[in-house]
Amino acid sequence: MDISSGDISGMVFKRVIRDDLGEFSFDGPMLSVLVELDGKKTVADMARSTGLSIGVLRQVIQKFLQLKIIDSVAAAVPKLDRGFFDYLTSELSLAIGPIAGVVIEDAVADLGHDINDFPSNQAAELVDFISQEIQKEERRTTFKKNMVNKLREMRY
Repeated sequence: MDISSGDISGMVFKRVIRDDLGEFSFDGPMLSVLVELDGKKTVADMARSTGLSIGVLRQVIQKFLQLKIIDSVAAAVPKLDRGFFDYLTSELSLAIGPIAGVVIEDAVADLGHDINDFPSNQAAELVDFISQEIQKEERRTTFKKNMVNKLREMRY
């Protein structure tokens, strides 16, 4: 598994039981990360609790993967619900008119997802991406403000 690039903040890892763990030497950051690896915490959670940057965590996790002392866990990321997309369409329609639905579908596809299976941890990225299609600055600002409030309300 190569984690040298891309967003790893939502990834989850667990320790692998090995008989030869005593044969490895770990520095402070490595020990901090090893303690945090429980198969439930995301890399972002570990960054908050350890105070380490995502960059440092990436290096430590890459080393652990090479040593085969951790393994990735398929984390279930919540999906955006239909209500969010209805609100998004409504707000975007106010800003750009009836083509809002097409713009949203295209944006979702451009981000590599399906509208029925869009991860909630990318909702802000979707809103930002879509806002670039709004030509008038005042409408773009209003759209972003309303969507940020919705994201907070829905805890995305």
